[in-house]
Amino acid sequence: MTTRRVPHPGWNLEYLMWLFMRISGLAFFALAITGMFIALAQGARSQMGLGALMRWTFFPNPSHVQADVPDVDIGWRNGFWQAIEISILFFGGTHGLNGLRYVLEDYFTNPVVQLLFRSLIFILWVFLLVVAVFVVMGS
Repeated sequence: MTTRRVPHPGWNLEYLMWLFMRISGLAFFALAITGMFIALAQGARSQMGLGALMRWTFFPNPSHVQADVPDVDIGWRNGFWQAIEISILFFGGTHGLNGLRYVLEDYFTNPVVQLLFRSLIFILWVFLLVVAVFVVMGS
């Protein structure tokens, strides 16, 4: 009896995207928990309700939160919150659109159709990230 050597595919796009899905899922939770705890440390317990805190957890954008507190923009409109929000949008958007790619490739096996869907998803990904960065930096 002989043993057959199994080829190792190495670092290809599918493996990198599989790895990215695991890392981005963990990063998304880490960024959300970080945003929530820092918002609580900055006084969110006394300045906003639970709904507003959840909005701040996933979208820490001062212009998206309506509050009666006059100085809500002072502590939260800075580069740190913009970096957190852009990171959340990048990981969440890329993770979600890559999941859409997985689902579509399971249903459509024709290589031409798969290439078409990959191209459309890539164009959508670039468009959404450009709009997201524009909204975050413009607020």
